[in-house]
Amino acid sequence: MDDALMLTTGISLLDKGGPVMVVLFALSIFALAIIFVKIYQFYRSGLGRTQFIDQTIWTLREGSEEAALEILSASSHPIAHVMDSTIRSVSSTTSSKEDRETEISRVGSAEIRNLESYLRGLEVIANLSPLLGLLGTVLGMIKAFARLESAGTKVDPAILAGGIWEALLTTAFGLSVAIPALAAFYIFEGRVENVRTEMKDAVTRVLGVIPKR
Repeated sequence: MDDALMLTTGISLLDKGGPVMVVLFALSIFALAIIFVKIYQFYRSGLGRTQFIDQTIWTLREGSEEAALEILSASSHPIAHVMDSTIRSVSSTTSSKEDRETEISRVGSAEIRNLESYLRGLEVIANLSPLLGLLGTVLGMIKAFARLESAGTKVDPAILAGGIWEALLTTAFGLSVAIPALAAFYIFEGRVENVRTEMKDAVTRVLGVIPKR
């Protein structure tokens, strides 16, 4: 019974907010989907598990590149892929230094782009939602004052008050969508930036211990 009441109330609020509220609701679903996708992606990539970096460097210092590659192959971390590419590129005797650097940069950029996927959409939602909420409020206020004007001399304060609170619904909902979306965007972006920094450090360490061909 309570669930049915909440559903009815939610539908009623969407109806009172007008088309803008429906758009904001759709954006909130999209933002939530992006957040869950990124959480799953980051978890699958094992961004919090970087023990393999020190293990790989230690193995390389021991002179065993094959063993180092085996350690990296067991990890799905983006840094593992870049370290693998670095070891293979430097170990190659058929490619020039410029070719090796290009290949390492290409793999690293691809891994970072993969981590950054959908983040731009989350940022757009966070920036757009408050503006849409404000637009809905302005349209609602116009409607409320139009009702007030049509009432003529028989003005009922309830008409204006009801119109205003309905109009403010979109601003409140727009902020409710924007705040968590923006917070999630900054958290994800910060995590990607940490991976970028760790990736550069890992590549530098690999290049420092592998004998130059």
